[in-house]
Parts: sequence; structure tokens; C-alpha cells
Amino acid sequence: MARVKGGFVVRRRHKKVLKLAKGYFGSKHRIFKTAKEQVMKSLVYAYRDRRQTKRNFRRLWIVRINAAARLNGLSYNKLMHGLKLAGVDINRKMLADLAVHDINAFNSIAAVAKEKINA
Repeated sequence: MARVKGGFVVRRRHKKVLKLAKGYFGSKHRIFKTAKEQVMKSLVYAYRDRRQTKRNFRRLWIVRINAAARLNGLSYNKLMHGLKLAGVDINRKMLADLAVHDINAFNSIAAVAKEKINA
């Protein structure tokens, strides 16, 4: 049986990978083999970092809430426990935003939590 070369199909596949590798440094955007390796690695990084971004933001919010809570004489876990006892259902993202942009609103929320802890 005669050997069939890739032709159009191979060229299309190579173009697809090289298009994804556009902007990479050196041979990583010119040579198909190294471009393919880097594109595969980049896709792995992208998948992993979509999850890590969520973790990093949660850590940032907790740090900000803790700093604002300590100004009110509470620790982070006591504040969160007090809010749960009070039935205040507000997520960490919104709490952190209040802690940074509207400290008076955060102080009133902290007061509610402190009241429930002491009661």
C-alpha cells in the first residue's frame, strides 16, 4: 500500500498550534514541536490557575475581614461565628468590600456579631 503524506491536514493542525503559541518567546512560537509542548503546558497552567485564583481571592478577603474585625475587638473566626449565630447571611467577598470601602457598615455588622457572642 502506498504511503500517504499528511498534506493539508497536518498543515491545518500545525497552524492551529502555532496560532495558540503566538507571542511566546524564541522558538516556542516558531517551531511546531516546541510550540506544541509549550501550548500543552500553558493549557495545564490555565486549568490549574483558574482554581488557584478562587483560592487566592478567598485568602485576600479573609485577611481584609480579619484586619477590620480586629479594629472592632474581634478575631476573624469570632466575627464569622457571631454572624452565623445572628443569622446574617453575607459572603466573604461582600464583607471584605465593606471592610475596605464602607467601614461604618462593617462596624455595624461587627456590632451585631459581638452582641450575639456575648448574649
